[in-house]
Amino acid sequence: MAAKLTTDTPGQIGLLRTANRFVLAPMSRASAYKDGTPTAAMARYYAEFAKGGFGLLIAEGAFTDDVFAQSYSNQPGLVTDAHQAGWAQVVTAVKAEGGRIILQLIHAGAVSQHVDTPHAPSAIRPKGSMLVGYGHKQGAYGIPEVLSLDDIDNVVGGFVSAAKRAERAGFDGVEIHCANGYLLDQFLTPESNTRTDKYGGDIANRLRLTCDILSEVKARATTGFLVGVRLSQAKATEPDYFWHNGLQDAGQIFDSVAAAGADFIHLASEAKGYAYHSATKSGENLTSFAKRLTGLPVIANGGLQDVSLANEILGADQADFVAVGKTALLNPDLPKRLRAGLPLRAFSYDMFKYGVTIDAQEKWTQEQTVNV
Repeated sequence: MAAKLTTDTPGQIGLLRTANRFVLAPMSRASAYKDGTPTAAMARYYAEFAKGGFGLLIAEGAFTDDVFAQSYSNQPGLVTDAHQAGWAQVVTAVKAEGGRIILQLIHAGAVSQHVDTPHAPSAIRPKGSMLVGYGHKQGAYGIPEVLSLDDIDNVVGGFVSAAKRAERAGFDGVEIHCANGYLLDQFLTPESNTRTDKYGGDIANRLRLTCDILSEVKARATTGFLVGVRLSQAKATEPDYFWHNGLQDAGQIFDSVAAAGADFIHLASEAKGYAYHSATKSGENLTSFAKRLTGLPVIANGGLQDVSLANEILGADQADFVAVGKTALLNPDLPKRLRAGLPLRAFSYDMFKYGVTIDAQEKWTQEQTVNV
């Protein structure tokens, strides 16, 4: 196995070539203007990761319509011309540093902490409580209203329109969010989808909406614009959730998204780490299975700031890229630090003492500098 695969080996997704195998994982920062327009601070924030050597950035989830999609207050969107112009400034700043950037597209569904009446596949209350620090709503989730077939058509249209805007803003691609308990994952999950129409029942029907979105977005994208998908077993409020039938379910999911046109698969395992959730409940590795089954590039996730583990995964051909989230917040120059043999700053939840926004992080960082 070659040394330092993550930092030294170029990567390839479709026609996009990256300088290395490190990916910035998408992380919600709730730092847009009230109307969802990205800010100059967001442009500076993302440019730091490009400057710090990440081969690819995946920007935080942008909401795809102004009816039911928004997750929380100050979340960025990609619905209006102003949103598009704001994101274009982010892309320009990143590419000025030589970076590559993909935008994640997301619909909250039942777990929205922003809309008055969340809508979802079925009228089932999500487990757990709303995320602290996000949105003006807190406490237990409510029971959502059921999306009609017309509503579902509008959901597809929202993703397609947002993807076209992302391309016009200069992004290298989009990532369709079917993970962590958000809307598309709610459709996929039998506990949150009890529909009896073409979007409910067996796993093919429950995955239909995600595949429809992938195929529609891909059909309208120009050559070279990437359309990937993020999947996970765990939910934000259910960290021990596993796909019921292990490799059987995984095989159907991976095959289906590949057939729908996905250019890459990003398997999120952040809740309890790569070893725990990039495997079935009985221990079969899912990232390597996805690679073998589909031939698509696979992004692994979950504690992979550990460069030895990251290199082991890539060296064993279990994945093609490794995505790093929280540790990157304190190490926007993570690839450069690892290449130089410098230690990483350990992540601490204390950094959110003033909130989860970019401004709150900067305030905390300045405080640490003063106290050193």
